[in-house]
Amino acid sequence: MWILQLQACIRCSVEQGLEKKLYGGKKSSKAVQSLCPGVMAEENQTTIPQFLLLGFSDLKALQGPLFWLVLLVYLITLLGNSLIIFLTQTSPVLHSPMYFFLRHLSMVELLYTTDIVPRVLADLTSLHPQAISFGSCAAQMYFFIVLGISECCLLTAMAYDRYAAICQPLHYSTLMNHRACVAMVGTSWIMGIITATTHTSLIFTLPFPNCPIIPHFLCDILPVLRLASTGKHRSEISVMTATVVFIMIPFSLIISSYARILGAILAIASSQSRRKVFSTCSSHLLVVSLFFGTASITYIRPRAGSSVTTDRILSLFYTVVTPMLNPIIYTLRNKEVIGALKHMRRQVP
Repeated sequence: MWILQLQACIRCSVEQGLEKKLYGGKKSSKAVQSLCPGVMAEENQTTIPQFLLLGFSDLKALQGPLFWLVLLVYLITLLGNSLIIFLTQTSPVLHSPMYFFLRHLSMVELLYTTDIVPRVLADLTSLHPQAISFGSCAAQMYFFIVLGISECCLLTAMAYDRYAAICQPLHYSTLMNHRACVAMVGTSWIMGIITATTHTSLIFTLPFPNCPIIPHFLCDILPVLRLASTGKHRSEISVMTATVVFIMIPFSLIISSYARILGAILAIASSQSRRKVFSTCSSHLLVVSLFFGTASITYIRPRAGSSVTTDRILSLFYTVVTPMLNPIIYTLRNKEVIGALKHMRRQVP
């Protein structure tokens, strides 16, 4: 029986092009069972209880430095986003719509990294691919999609807020009243939930081969979908549709908003006023460039030009590094946030 299990795992590893790199030879039945517990020995496809996450187990020399780097970035992310949430909640100066959206963006970033980073840190302590249960993989993908789509929508809402403030100043209080802001945030979460429910239900009802190795450090959509044996055409169409709707369309709306903002800035006679107006948009524009730039490269890039290492590096950047940079960008480039931070320091005995 264990010979059949060994053959199934080796066959799967060869199909992924990773068997030699990961194992360097044959494994004993005990090792196979430890990596692939619950694997069934049927020759045809079947429902399996676990996946194997490759993580960074093929880059053993980098695992130690990566662990400490990811841990440091994660702690900075937690501290920075928690600080923004606290400041925008307690400081009266930061009770405008822009900071209302910023507070929810920081909440999304906290949940986003917490969905991914603890698992990455745990896997970095092992030299072999780690098993992840079918349900855990589905849950991680679900929250990954919910939070990613919500962030796309929130960044779009923030761009509209800047457009309304600069191009429609007389109607700003009407356009961006509290009810409108709550509706935009609620819509962002609803869109994320609908998209995540659709994708996870489509993907995790597909048949997968025995002992599948996900060539990634998280249960992302494309790496898991590519492991499916049959019936993935409908899911691929769904992913492409979601990519267009939630990456290309929001990015186009943001670019359109900033094109109008740029026109309004150029119409201002005073150069000092132009710099002041532009400074209110530069932080958001930089965050948008980081998020949509890496997401577009990851999900729109042709599959022929991709590699396992490149995909993981890009994903590591927008799932771990970008959430750390957002609070730094908004804090260092925003006088109101810096002023609220100084005021909070004065209040501390």
